[in-house]
Amino acid sequence: MNHRKVILFSAPSGSGKTTIIREILKRFDCFEFAISATSRQPRAGEEDGKDYYFLTPEAFEQRVQANDFLEWEEVYAGTRYGTLKSEINRIWDNGHVIIFDVDVKGGMNLKQYFGSDALAIFVMPPSVEVLERRLRTRGTECEEAILKRLARSTKELEMADKFDVTIINDILADAVDETQKVINIYLSI
Repeated sequence: MNHRKVILFSAPSGSGKTTIIREILKRFDCFEFAISATSRQPRAGEEDGKDYYFLTPEAFEQRVQANDFLEWEEVYAGTRYGTLKSEINRIWDNGHVIIFDVDVKGGMNLKQYFGSDALAIFVMPPSVEVLERRLRTRGTECEEAILKRLARSTKELEMADKFDVTIINDILADAVDETQKVINIYLSI
């Protein structure tokens, strides 16, 4: 197997991509999750170096200026996310396939960068109503943040056809099984 391959998961917030990734990571020993950097504050239970590399806005900007990012984006006003080059090297040095959990624009940027070495998977919610319910059920954000995410999600859903595969996450177990099948095919190429 080519350990220089990467698997990109992108989706609107609340689609369930992170949950699917957690299940996929349990099924493949050769995968390692690429931890993104962000300028936002940690949510309850999130750990630096495990969930994200939490950087101050100033530290994030310094890393941008130092060309330390493979890609980065200001996803919401004042909140940036990005992929550190050092993270890619760390995982490949371990001999693992990289798993990315990135926003839709980041997924498209990474697919362009990695080309045929990347499988880009778009996780689609069964409907916008389900997406909204999931965001509200999480209980991690205020009403204003939820409305921003929903507005952004509408635009992101229109980009699904730019990805290699779309997985509809209606029933989680089915979505995980379908994702595993797609990945097995990709890794055998």
